[in-house]
Amino acid sequence: MTALTDLPTPALLLDRPRFEANCARMRDRVSARGTRLRPHMKTLKAIDAARIAIDPDHGGIAVSTLREADYFAGHGIADIQLAVCLPPGKLAAAAEITRKAPHFSFFLDTVEAAVAAAAFAHAQGITLSAWIEVDCGEHRTGVDPDGDALIAIAQVLAESPVALAGVATHGGHSYRERQPSEIAAIAELERRAVVHAADRLRAEGHDVPGVSAGSTPTAIHGRSADGLTELRPGVYMAGDLFQAAIGSHEPDDMAVSVLASVISHHKGRIMLDAGGLALSKDRSTAALGRDDMGYGLVADLHGRPSFGRLIVETVHQEHGAVPIADEGLAALLPVGAKVRVFPNHVCMTTAMYESYHLTDGDRLTGEWEKTGGW
Repeated sequence: MTALTDLPTPALLLDRPRFEANCARMRDRVSARGTRLRPHMKTLKAIDAARIAIDPDHGGIAVSTLREADYFAGHGIADIQLAVCLPPGKLAAAAEITRKAPHFSFFLDTVEAAVAAAAFAHAQGITLSAWIEVDCGEHRTGVDPDGDALIAIAQVLAESPVALAGVATHGGHSYRERQPSEIAAIAELERRAVVHAADRLRAEGHDVPGVSAGSTPTAIHGRSADGLTELRPGVYMAGDLFQAAIGSHEPDDMAVSVLASVISHHKGRIMLDAGGLALSKDRSTAALGRDDMGYGLVADLHGRPSFGRLIVETVHQEHGAVPIADEGLAALLPVGAKVRVFPNHVCMTTAMYESYHLTDGDRLTGEWEKTGGW
């Protein structure tokens, strides 16, 4: 096995023991709340990760792109939820995925999209499966749980070969909160909105098999899962600086980092070969005040913050600049030295890579391929 120091940089690292512990902890948490886990694989995008993350009491996953859905279907995952509204132009691709994954489903939030899906399924002589997405307060996509569109979409599906898989929502606005009590309040709004939508549909005579909700913060801090059939967080598997800052996990639970090389010392800074592409330009921690971590936290090869609060302050496409005033610390990081950088938003960081190099501490233990793109 190649040594960690021999890897070409930048490289994407996944601490497997931390990842497996994160998965087990979330399964236990969701089970304790009386529901099941549908892990969202948009973060790690890897079949080996999915096989560990999947809840054996559920068996399904969520994804964000058709490329991800096709990849996981090709690896034998039968229950795949595309947790994004599907436009008519992608229905043919969705139908192809359904041939490999018989329980593939997607989101809808307009009557027009429902009519298009119904017409396509009828013309092709096939059955599709769709969730009606509900807006629980983030105002990104989704119908008003009290609005007319909810009932109208369900009626279109009821008269078509498109089965109603259920109702789903995402409390993404939980990311704006900082205190566990505030996140718990968003989690309750999330739950109530989607359960209310399901109750309205059932009162109109519609069967609603699934009631799906979740983000990592609301899955962690939510107190009740009454009425939910599943939770579908995703970031928890890998963790990141932002999630650690808002209490979704401990800093020592972060499982993904980027291996980078020191390529220069220049005017009080060390320069890394991990820039905006390798780390992403996400600045989610900027809203945290004193907890702002720039573009990433620099750690040693063991993944420990032994350099203190050493952060990537600015990035260019292939350069990450780390201010370093302490000459003694600079001497510990000569040109050629390698470090790990923990990212702000792990979903953005992992998207650029083709594989994970698995680690256990500072030992390399294997490699997992992954998918990417759309």
